[in-house]
Amino acid sequence: MRFSLEQLQVFVAAVQAGSFSAAARRLGRTQSTVSAAISNLEADLGVELFDRSSRVPALTAAGHKLLLRAEGILERCYALEGSADSLAEQAEPSLTLAIEVPYGSLIPALKAFDEAFPFVDLLIRHPVHGDVSEMVHKGEADLGIAFSQPGYPPTLAFQQLGKLIMAHVCHARHPLAQLQTCPFAALHAHRRLAFFGHAQKLPSSEYLRAAQVWQAESYLALVEMVRGGLGWATLPRQLVQRELDSGELIELQLEAYPHTDWLVGVDLLWHQKRRPGRAAQWLRDCLRRTKVFELDRRGMPTTL
Repeated sequence: MRFSLEQLQVFVAAVQAGSFSAAARRLGRTQSTVSAAISNLEADLGVELFDRSSRVPALTAAGHKLLLRAEGILERCYALEGSADSLAEQAEPSLTLAIEVPYGSLIPALKAFDEAFPFVDLLIRHPVHGDVSEMVHKGEADLGIAFSQPGYPPTLAFQQLGKLIMAHVCHARHPLAQLQTCPFAALHAHRRLAFFGHAQKLPSSEYLRAAQVWQAESYLALVEMVRGGLGWATLPRQLVQRELDSGELIELQLEAYPHTDWLVGVDLLWHQKRRPGRAAQWLRDCLRRTKVFELDRRGMPTTL
């Protein structure tokens, strides 16, 4: 290589600072050292980077083009240094999170993680069968965030982060949408669209039986099926709030619970016997401080 990274640093600093003397002050060097570094870089590259005909050197056309290249090279070098520093501090190169709840309440924690560990990659998985606890138990995920379920494996620890609302919904043209209040018998008479992982597992879901049940392994698939008028479903309200606001979907008011939202806990799960790495421990602690909530029909938060 005919030039050095130090020369590129001086070149970029001179442009950013506005002059060779200002760059020298920023870098803690003499002006003659900066001038020499840039002259040597010009000689190595075989082009003039600055027009020195005026009192303050200005970038030439070639200088403008090569500046973008130099900045790109330095950015990649800084990223390499950052990744190496992160690994040297025993931060894992990557983490896997299994998440089955709407992500809105979790974004602040993920942003904070990005700032604290910018070089640690995240793989976020939505379990095909909705079994987050099984993924954490088997070591397929470092952390899990899932709707509360009874009977976690004894190897797992958990903490409830809050509660979200599950809404019973159908399309506006579905027969159930015409009812002011919906008795269980009416639910049972129409096809239920159920999330595969929760069909029988969520607390208080025993009354959601139906003569015909179609199951899907994705909440988004269920939303499209409900939009298509194929049946009614119980979904996180946050996931279908836009469709509810537009009137495309209707939230069913259960006759037995006319003024009550169905609240389901959201748990953070981790394996008790596996020692987390530095990044996993930081993220677990951050998530444990995270409050997962939304506003109920009275405008009150679901988590105090």
